[in-house]
Amino acid sequence: MTPVTKLLPPGSLDDSELTYVVMGARYQGQWIFVRHRQRQTWEMPAGHIEPDEEPDRAAVRELYEEAGVVNSSLTVISDYKVTDGGKSAFGRLYCAEVKELEELPDHEIEEIKLSVELPSNLTYPEVQPLLFSLLTLH
Repeated sequence: MTPVTKLLPPGSLDDSELTYVVMGARYQGQWIFVRHRQRQTWEMPAGHIEPDEEPDRAAVRELYEEAGVVNSSLTVISDYKVTDGGKSAFGRLYCAEVKELEELPDHEIEEIKLSVELPSNLTYPEVQPLLFSLLTLH
């Protein structure tokens, strides 16, 4: 069964309902995409919200861990719900205007790439094009 993504107004979910944060990160006019060490596909920087962590803080942490972002401004674009096989998870989409990058931390991401468009070889092809389309409107 293909996952179904439903977009929700920004901030419509209580922070306690959220599981993920996804960041459309722009740096010098291009989008940042990341490739996990165990995959050959590309994705937007994203990750789980840790217990007792605020979504905004999770977004800042994940941007650093996955792309080396050390200075950015965040804007909430949308909340969303992904339903797959009867189970639902909730996330928050941010747009990050990146001002400064450092060397990629030794973590789970193998490499980053900058692009003006969404790569064709995506890790989550059912979800990412929809989220990315929202980012291009901002």
